[in-house]
Amino acid sequence: MAGRIRNEDIALVRERSSIDAVIGEYLQLRSAGGGNLKGLCPFHDEKSPSFNVTPSRGLYFCFGCEAGGDVIKFVQEIEHLSFSEAVERLAAQVGIQLRYEDGGSGGPRRDGGQRARLLEAHKAAAEFYVEHLGSPEGMIGRTFLSERGFEAADAAHFGVGFAPREWEGLVRHLRARGFADRDIIAGGLAKEGRRGPMDRFRGRLMWPIRDLSGDVIGFGARRLYEDDEGPKYLNTPESPLFHKSSVLYGADLAKKEIARRRQAVVVEGYTDVMACHLSGVQTAIATSGTAFGDDHIKILRRLLMDQDEFRGEVIFTFDGDSAGQKAALRAFEDEQKFVTQTFVAVQPDGLDPCDLRVRHGDAAVRDLVASRLPLFEFKVRNAIEQHDLNTAEGRLGALDAAAPVVAAIKDRALRQMYAVSLDRWLGIMDEQFVLGRVRDLAARQQGRGRANGGRAGNGRADNGRGGVRSGDGRALNGRDDGTSAGAEAAAPRRPTYDPNDPEVQRERELLKLAVQRPALLGPAFDELPAGAFIAPPHAAVRAVIAEAGGVSAAGAVAEWVALLLEQAPNDPVRDLVTMLGVEPVRSAQESDDRYAVELLARIQERQLTRMIADTKSKLQRLNPDEAPEEYPRLFGDLVALEQQRRVLRERGLGAQ
Repeated sequence: MAGRIRNEDIALVRERSSIDAVIGEYLQLRSAGGGNLKGLCPFHDEKSPSFNVTPSRGLYFCFGCEAGGDVIKFVQEIEHLSFSEAVERLAAQVGIQLRYEDGGSGGPRRDGGQRARLLEAHKAAAEFYVEHLGSPEGMIGRTFLSERGFEAADAAHFGVGFAPREWEGLVRHLRARGFADRDIIAGGLAKEGRRGPMDRFRGRLMWPIRDLSGDVIGFGARRLYEDDEGPKYLNTPESPLFHKSSVLYGADLAKKEIARRRQAVVVEGYTDVMACHLSGVQTAIATSGTAFGDDHIKILRRLLMDQDEFRGEVIFTFDGDSAGQKAALRAFEDEQKFVTQTFVAVQPDGLDPCDLRVRHGDAAVRDLVASRLPLFEFKVRNAIEQHDLNTAEGRLGALDAAAPVVAAIKDRALRQMYAVSLDRWLGIMDEQFVLGRVRDLAARQQGRGRANGGRAGNGRADNGRGGVRSGDGRALNGRDDGTSAGAEAAAPRRPTYDPNDPEVQRERELLKLAVQRPALLGPAFDELPAGAFIAPPHAAVRAVIAEAGGVSAAGAVAEWVALLLEQAPNDPVRDLVTMLGVEPVRSAQESDDRYAVELLARIQERQLTRMIADTKSKLQRLNPDEAPEEYPRLFGDLVALEQQRRVLRERGLGAQ
């Protein structure tokens, strides 16, 4: 069994793995100024982006849920990997051959974590299926694709393959590659039979389902043979890799276009995704064997950077039949979970994007997306269509059916515009009457919302992380709500310092510079004892800096931060180091050098004031006659300390 990965290799992986590129695989990042990037946090649900990435220091930190760390920690958290598995995954991506303490080397270890083994098995399975699509038996799959307008190059682009009609074809192949039966079964590639594992997919066209980073985590399989009594579509079952409620097929290919165009097109099937992409709608994605739900929304919001400031659009496409109409109405239930605007595109003749492309060409698919209707309008018109508008009773019934939909629109201006449109669509010709009906309903709904949910809709989810805490349970960020995951709120414990105290805030600013710009501080900072800091968490970070050799010994910033994180004694201190490394410095000065000098001077001056008070106290307790040597020495020390304080006060005036 391979041993521990060598430290120098871990450092090299960390250095060569661009944290913004790695995180950018999972969410859209935008410039936040000062070299920082910002996006919607992947670890909790939020309306406004509070997830910050600082590429120059190789750190990320969320000021909402306080998740933070370096690129290795991010991969660990987002993919649920061990430290070694995360390093191995990053090493494979940047082409680094890892070495282990016992002399071993190579890519992900076969005896390593389960996830790494399952990913390898799925990669091998995808290659197996692609190879068999080109076999004589795979002709039925090639014909299926050809009849739907897809060429060999299209199949290769999407990795489409074919599962032969053998009971153990894939199992034998994976065994020959060194994979254990337990992993083949755990990944959903095979199932247990009377005589051992047998292939789960046989005689089917295979679509590899990938996660956002491009790794194959499952398959979607389409029935091809008439004597196949299984379902038309068969997907990988829930597994350590595959969770259908949080997977969007095609998102690995679409994510860059989704971010660039601020648009996502949600279709219903694998061939629909292919047809859209090949027609120029490269923002198309689909669910994998399940309805569009909350977890899918979270993924899309991160890819879209879904917030008021950067509104995009999500377009749902559905067949024009009754099932498609119902699906569109179900999508409406999730409309207000987006900040961005939602639309629906329904093809009247019932053709899905794949069939539409076959019959009418690429332009027809683009036209379908372009003809989208706002989801609110679709819902309102659908409600109206259920009534006879030729009678007064029918028009009033349609109003009562549609008004709650309009009243549910949170944007007041948009709500009023829809109310005016509703009057026109109904032909009531009394705008004020319709507006009044909608306003009354909106007021009632808002009243119910206030009664039912004090904190609902604030876009913040309690993920159980709580505040960043010191070893004794105090909140390192000065905030402690006294709650924990799964527990009722307890009486809040107050920190032993005031986080709003200007002196404490000054300490924090100085420590930011010590983490982010150590060269600005130099030996003067290193002479400060940990006791110079009022807040215990700040003193803990100062001790970590001393343990790392002090700011005078700091090298490149990214390496310095990595060293501090390594030296931190526990997670709370490590989290605070990360926070200090990402949080912007609040300098009001034109020069960071000047700001550093002033901050340092104020902290030094404060320390000197304590020393002066201590020296005065000692002098007061001494009798000059009884201590003829010690008294003059202490008096001289007092004069020297007073002189130093005067100099520092003059230097630190700008940091007030």
